Amino acid sequence: MASINTTEVISNSKFNRFHFGLLAWCFIIILFDGYDLVVYGTVVPVLTEEWNLTSVEAGAMGSYGLFGMMFGAIFFGTLADRIGRKNVIAISLILFSLFTLLCGFANTPTIFSTFRFLAGLGLGGIMPNVIALLTDYAPKTMRSMVVSIVLCGYSFGGMLAPILGILLMPSLGWESIFWFAGVPLLFLPIMMKYLPETSTHLIRINRKEELIRVLSKVSPESNFTIHDEIVEVKKLDEKLPIVGLFKDSRAISTLMFWVAFFMCLLMVYGLNTWLPKLMIEAGYALNSSLGFLIVLQGGAIVGTLIIAKLCDRYGSKKMLVPLYALGAISLTLLGMGGSSFVIYTLVAIAGACTIGAQNLVQAYVSQYYPPNIRSTALGVASGIGRIGGMLGPILGGFLLSISLPIQLNFIAFAIPGLIAAIALSFVPVKMAYYKNNQLEQSEEIELDSNKMNIL
Repeated sequence: MASINTTEVISNSKFNRFHFGLLAWCFIIILFDGYDLVVYGTVVPVLTEEWNLTSVEAGAMGSYGLFGMMFGAIFFGTLADRIGRKNVIAISLILFSLFTLLCGFANTPTIFSTFRFLAGLGLGGIMPNVIALLTDYAPKTMRSMVVSIVLCGYSFGGMLAPILGILLMPSLGWESIFWFAGVPLLFLPIMMKYLPETSTHLIRINRKEELIRVLSKVSPESNFTIHDEIVEVKKLDEKLPIVGLFKDSRAISTLMFWVAFFMCLLMVYGLNTWLPKLMIEAGYALNSSLGFLIVLQGGAIVGTLIIAKLCDRYGSKKMLVPLYALGAISLTLLGMGGSSFVIYTLVAIAGACTIGAQNLVQAYVSQYYPPNIRSTALGVASGIGRIGGMLGPILGGFLLSISLPIQLNFIAFAIPGLIAAIALSFVPVKMAYYKNNQLEQSEEIELDSNKMNIL
């Protein structure tokens, strides 16, 4: 009879068919998450004209979904640490797919905004739990890369929305690209069958047989049996998991992560909503302006993958602080104009330094906190960030309504990037890596010296 330390098994595993399957499912989920988030920015020029909306009203409509995301991220992030990440992912997927689909049947701004809020609840719950589940099962040597690859699905989804807008809206109307958001509901039963539950939750609810089956896929070269002993986990668990975010010298880090999330999501959602409109104001046609949105997401994909590899090698903080600062510079230069090549290049850099940086900082946070509060950490940080996300569309709408020079509009979105860089520079990286190394041995929770055979 052997003993099993699940943390060591997962950390020392090699990327295999199991990891690829998990990565693929999570990528698909995040792709539709990104699609549903960017789809509003694709249709806002059309809706503004069709429903006779002012820029401020259109910006407010874009914020209703983000308002729902704030509650969804905090509620579902905390809930997942209690009922399991897989269950919460399923609930969240149903919410955001169903109500984004229904947006395509809305005929008034009020109904549309209500559906966007309800979809936002699910959108808020998806991201932190998918990232946490990936981190739970990723090999130690490539965690940032695995998470970052999946988060590129957000950008692919963000590119898909304007592409379908260009192809479908002229003939089928703006409603058609919302109908496409219902596709995830079709593969939900298959996803529930193949998506694993996190090992810590399986231990907590005494589902040993399922745990052994999952670990055999994680490490196929090992021979696990139902008779093996699982090291008992004594959780350092509070009734309110959020308290753990401020323990063990994590208070400053937690607050600085919240500031970084707030500022970065203000830029991300402000640009996703208003970049086409800003470029129209600068003299570009609608299809060309949607093309800038595609380039923004493309830059995020390339930037995420390149810098994720560097994060695994040199540390996330060393990469993210200059990345945020570069984003502020690129947005400032974007407002000054230039040749088409220069503009497209700056938009791509802005994508890497805003959406790409947000992908990478989520991977950083997922490794910074112990598994028993990982979803809570990501959920609360995302929830705080959504407040910034709500302000982004509103800020853009307000700036357009007062007819400022185009340069000042871009500078307004650049300033948060500088603030995010400053905030992240205060995160104590040495403590983070020390804790992370300890986590690989004990998951920052006590392992009872006695072992328990979970029946």
